[in-house]
Amino acid sequence: MIFTVISQTFGFTGALCLLLYGMEMLSNGIQKGAGSSLQSLLRKISGNRVSAVLTGIAVTSVIQSSGATTVMVVSFINAEIITLTQAISIIFGANIGTTVTAWIVSFFGFSFSLQTAAIPLFGFGFILKYFKKFRIHNFADCFMGFAILFMGLDLLKSSMNLRPESVAFLNNFENLGLFGLLSGIIIGAFFTALIHSSSATTAIVLTMAANGSLSWNLSAAVVLGSNIGSTIDAVMSSFGANVNARRTAAVHVAFNVIGTLIVLCFFNPFLYLIDLIVPGTPQANITTHIAMLHTLFNVSATLLFLPFVDQIASIAKKIIKNSIKDEIAHYRLPAILPASHISSDLYYFQIQKEITKMAELVMEMMETLHKALNADGKTDEVIVKKIETDEEYIDEMNTGITAFLQKCTRLPDANHKKRNNLENLISVTQNLEELSDECLSMVHTICKFHSKTETKFLKMHIQELNTYFEQVYFFFDHTCSCIALGIPAENKIHTSGVVKKINTTKKELKKSSRKRLEDGSDVKAELNYMDLLRKIEKAGECVFRIVQSFAPAS
Repeated sequence: MIFTVISQTFGFTGALCLLLYGMEMLSNGIQKGAGSSLQSLLRKISGNRVSAVLTGIAVTSVIQSSGATTVMVVSFINAEIITLTQAISIIFGANIGTTVTAWIVSFFGFSFSLQTAAIPLFGFGFILKYFKKFRIHNFADCFMGFAILFMGLDLLKSSMNLRPESVAFLNNFENLGLFGLLSGIIIGAFFTALIHSSSATTAIVLTMAANGSLSWNLSAAVVLGSNIGSTIDAVMSSFGANVNARRTAAVHVAFNVIGTLIVLCFFNPFLYLIDLIVPGTPQANITTHIAMLHTLFNVSATLLFLPFVDQIASIAKKIIKNSIKDEIAHYRLPAILPASHISSDLYYFQIQKEITKMAELVMEMMETLHKALNADGKTDEVIVKKIETDEEYIDEMNTGITAFLQKCTRLPDANHKKRNNLENLISVTQNLEELSDECLSMVHTICKFHSKTETKFLKMHIQELNTYFEQVYFFFDHTCSCIALGIPAENKIHTSGVVKKINTTKKELKKSSRKRLEDGSDVKAELNYMDLLRKIEKAGECVFRIVQSFAPAS
């Protein structure tokens, strides 16, 4: 007896792991094949709540994972790409989209031999891997994932073909009334949170219900609970994120919990409604009944709460307020890397946005330096403090972004081309940090230059240095635009022309300084002048390295 239990336990565990692996492979395969189009669809969503819901449905239906969609949404709101109301609407749609898996299992899982379909499907996917020339090899994992999912489901059916007496204890839940239903909901929520997949939980429920192990009422309770458990991805993604990301996760949990409690209050009428919609009795057609329950619950909850999205967002803001910790001027990377459902395209977009912010902050430092250089013989302490504060913040940005990019290069879907792009971004980030270091060094040199240079030499020196500094400044301004928009190939020629002009100016200014020394100019003034000239030159070299490093994603 004990060996039978152990055998069935290991068989169930193996089948479940195969099912989960198939789902993850399918999701990743579709994301790799679709490239950044799914993420683009999410981040470009309009303010219309209906279109946001439809987007959530579409994306989740395609990638077969509400967890993946939820993580994207939490990441986007954390990066301030979408608003809280848009995020809430998309998550409503994701809940509906995840019900597609139940219909696939219901229609195909019990009508023919899944193993017969899985083997040729896996073979077709494996062959696709070798068609790299036609760029269809990225969809190979999609077909192979479907095949593994089918095989896992087939094994699940075999491992859970239990004798009625071995699962008789499950019928005891039926006799417990409301407590029994609550127990079923808790089991569904806990198991889904444990395996991070409401789709897998639903597949197990469908399998057990089909072979008579679970009654219609208990199956319904477990499926309702799986909706609550599916919020685990949103909750985990919000750890360490900004306040709006935490609000989104809280709304996701509240939406599913409140929706489940409402259905629980009208449980029998709700099941009766499903019996009216689906032909046949629950005993004769239980898999379709369960799939319909899953869909009707999420559609009804969405229709109920969708008109109140603005009010829900307002309540979330009142409950989860901005804390002092959120207002501390330290950098926190908005991108979120979950344990699964990953796509480097999603993170490439977010990190590029962060690097653009980093470049803009360095640009502000350059503007402040320009003011310092022209500060009528003295550099305000406020200016120096601002440069020091900005430089510390950019150091934090460099540490966070570089570490995250290194993780992204190790993601499963990061091919050679994507890794090169990510490594280019690492180089850009580090060069931006070096440029900020040069700005800090330069502001102290400007202070020394102003204090040590006599007034009669100062005006002429500043005028010459301004000419050189402004060339580097405008070169970096052009580079910031390239970082934000991508560097077209034709702009390489323009860049080389700018660099040549800067080098020519540098040589002319150095030559002028040497001539003044020969004519008996003040040695200390000229040394300070040359020192500042070298600092500006180093800043220009940093900008040039940024241009050389940056390569737009394609």
